[in-house]
Amino acid sequence: MYSPPSPPSEEDLSSRSLLWRLLRELVETVMPAVLIAIFITLFLAQATQVYGQSMEPNLHAGQRLIVEKISYRFHSPRRGDIVVLKLPEQRGSYLIKRVVGLPGETIEIRDQRVFVDGQPLDEPYLSEPIRYSMPPRRIPEDSVFVLGDNRGFSNDSHSFGPVSLSDVIGRAWIRYWPPEQVGLIH
Repeated sequence: MYSPPSPPSEEDLSSRSLLWRLLRELVETVMPAVLIAIFITLFLAQATQVYGQSMEPNLHAGQRLIVEKISYRFHSPRRGDIVVLKLPEQRGSYLIKRVVGLPGETIEIRDQRVFVDGQPLDEPYLSEPIRYSMPPRRIPEDSVFVLGDNRGFSNDSHSFGPVSLSDVIGRAWIRYWPPEQVGLIH
């Protein structure tokens, strides 16, 4: 014998209504936040962490940085900028280095110094002299030459060559961790 289903009780309707409102509220709140986070990460800024000692004494392993991605949409990296870059042959790996050579320049390392177009580069951020040499290299028009500040312990352009501007993610802008070292990166 068939009996029709009983209509939902007021309590069932109230529970469903509450669940529906909570779900709707969650979607209305979380979705915009996720979209904003994706937009910021893709176009404006992203967080990154320093690994290794290649940028010492200026940046240390474990520090966390904000990388801004906007300025290089309007101009190329400038000499002295600390940039985050990706290496095409190492997907998902990022490096933090300092720009020392610009498109079209010739870089040479000799006598414990970097020379740009034959002139020694003033590098007050270094704590030790360079212990290797490199013959002159011309930087392609769409590339920059990057070196770590801790030249003796850095995987950088002296070993892998100039970096395409398309592989530069952005400029290291703010140090936010650890708290006692919060500040702008110069």
